[in-house]
Amino acid sequence: MIKFMYKIIFVVCISFVLTGCVKKEILDDINLIEAIGFDHSDDTETIGTILYPIYQPEKPPENRTLTAKAHIKKSILQELQLQSANPIVTGSMEIVLFGKELATNEGVLELIDPFQRDPGVGSGLYLAVVDGQAKELMEGEYGIRGNATHLSNLIKTNIENEDLPKTNLHKFLSAYYQKGKTPFMPQVKQLSKDKVLLNGICFFKHGKVVQTISPKEMFFFRLLVDKYSNGLHRVKIDEGEAAIRSIRSVHVFKLTNRAPMEIIVQLKVHGIINEFTGNKADPPIIKKLEKAFEEEITEQCLMLIDDFKEKKIDPVGFGHFVKTRTRKCDLSDWTDTQFQNLTVKIKPDVTIVEAGVIE
Repeated sequence: MIKFMYKIIFVVCISFVLTGCVKKEILDDINLIEAIGFDHSDDTETIGTILYPIYQPEKPPENRTLTAKAHIKKSILQELQLQSANPIVTGSMEIVLFGKELATNEGVLELIDPFQRDPGVGSGLYLAVVDGQAKELMEGEYGIRGNATHLSNLIKTNIENEDLPKTNLHKFLSAYYQKGKTPFMPQVKQLSKDKVLLNGICFFKHGKVVQTISPKEMFFFRLLVDKYSNGLHRVKIDEGEAAIRSIRSVHVFKLTNRAPMEIIVQLKVHGIINEFTGNKADPPIIKKLEKAFEEEITEQCLMLIDDFKEKKIDPVGFGHFVKTRTRKCDLSDWTDTQFQNLTVKIKPDVTIVEAGVIE
């Protein structure tokens, strides 16, 4: 019993000692970064802008920004700290933005590196390219919850309900370091001081943007790389146009030949007609819509794959798939040679399971 009491006293004493070692930070005494953006400069420096909130009682948070330049990209936070009376803390970051010019000409890897090494930054951090200047976009006013929350919710909502495949810091780095796969980021654009648009996806090679697809192409790219649990697409036939909602999809790759290499992509798509501009969506019309949808999926997916071959990138991850199915697979020349000779066949299977409101 006495020994047991000694053990309890020892544990309590140790907990007090460890508690005293934790550095305390009061929210009012720090600048809690929620977003950071990087832009290209005319000289050899990089422009960095941080966004942090100022919380006020019974009011929405006030967006504040600080901007600095630095020759060495990893020292931008140090330059920004020289302008701030309070310590700059990265533990609440939601999104990192890269100006399109910088992401295309200089690349983003050197700027991303500090965040993957920072234990205070989560792997779920969103990354995005700005169609324009990151600084200008961050200085807008986008809702009552703060700019960073608005931007991160914009990406999150489009992942959950629209055509953006799952993306974050972890997935970007995983694709970058994975042989046979190349990374991508969403692209956003400032429409006005209070509006932001998700207007595409940027694909990277060696850390630099080499291709961007439009929102219309995003639907077909997601079919190739991610599952759909809720989506919308419009299909036209001679009898009218249908809005197909609640789209669910899965994709399956099959390596059907190795010499020459051939992959079949099976796409199963289920949806509901939410609206139809014609007279009546009877079974013959539904069959025509299914066939037209399948033809469009095949055409658009093959066009995307041809574009990827031309840019010598593989964001779908065909190379990684081949590696998982082939012993002693050498992907050193995948995008330059093997991918160029790869034959990809798309086999869609569209099922419209229900027709909703018509006309």
